[in-house]
Amino acid sequence: MPNRSTGTPVILTVASVAALVSVALASLATVAVHPVAAHVDYVTEDSGDPIDAVTFLVEVLSDPFNAVVFGVSGAVVVAGIAAYLWVRPTIRDVVVLREKLVSYGDLVPWMLRLSIGLPLVGAGFQGYLFAPTLSFDPSASLLLRALFIGIGFCVLFGLATRIVSAVGLLTFGWVLVAVDPGVVIAMEYVPILLALLVVGGGRPSADDMLLAVASTPDTYYGRIDPVHHLKAFLDDSMAALREYVPTLLRVGMGVTFVYLGLIEKLADPGRALLVVEKYDLTAVVPVDPGLWVVGAGVSEVVVGLALVAGFFTRGAAAVSFVLFTTTLFGLPDDPVLAHVALFGLASAVFTLGSGPLSFDRWFGRPALEEGESAIPTD
Repeated sequence: MPNRSTGTPVILTVASVAALVSVALASLATVAVHPVAAHVDYVTEDSGDPIDAVTFLVEVLSDPFNAVVFGVSGAVVVAGIAAYLWVRPTIRDVVVLREKLVSYGDLVPWMLRLSIGLPLVGAGFQGYLFAPTLSFDPSASLLLRALFIGIGFCVLFGLATRIVSAVGLLTFGWVLVAVDPGVVIAMEYVPILLALLVVGGGRPSADDMLLAVASTPDTYYGRIDPVHHLKAFLDDSMAALREYVPTLLRVGMGVTFVYLGLIEKLADPGRALLVVEKYDLTAVVPVDPGLWVVGAGVSEVVVGLALVAGFFTRGAAAVSFVLFTTTLFGLPDDPVLAHVALFGLASAVFTLGSGPLSFDRWFGRPALEEGESAIPTD
């Protein structure tokens, strides 16, 4: 049972996770009112022929060859994980990698800032609301353009990071509720902004530099800076929550993956089949196009559920890197900026490990999870 000192962080962390789940539920509600294709929508203009998702899945897996490939692939993965957990081999390479990752904890805020700062600046200049599919006329909406560029630059340089992150979260909520619920296709911004709200700008950042100058006696800036005491107070207030940042990022990334696999592929196979046809993916792996869609969708859902549960967390994050990289190289007209936030999120999860409230921590972690990074308090 948590004591008084740890109960509040747990409650706040659960509240943050609940917020992420709410975003996921909102995405499902969006599907009920109009089709959503998530990142598939970045590379396809046509919605394809309407195909019932359940009927499509049954037809694909009713083919004996597809069923064997799908079943054998799943059995190999399950058997490999079970064997690893049973034997627990000590691999020196993994041990060294884990020790190095632990030393990177203080760099995570910087990773997160870069991963959303650049895309937000790009969104402001190119004229879209978080996702390239939600465009606006930048010449007619100068306020929106300035808002996104301003948030992006402040986050990028770590200036007033917590305040700007709160503004970013409010902006995302406004777009979700008042403009277009389809912004859930860029839901990866939510866990990153929430994490920055907790950890602040970190090092290196403008906040850290200005605080050092302002808190030093007899400095000119210290005499006029009105907020450095507030920043120090917020750092102290948020210190207890930093332990749960890995959980927040892990669950946020997992929810994003489940959404991408379930909604853009399994629930909308018609559009997903167009992607397979457009890029001739069956020439890369010569299987039925339907099996391509089912395999990709199920893989993303499984990776997402593993992340949500905190099961083989770093391994799942590593798999996500492969999926992102394959997408960028395999789909040459897929907008790169649209995936930078996901790369940053995966980098942070791979660095930090599972964190609290995870399968890896509760039920005996794989070797790669035995050492976890921590974001140090300021």
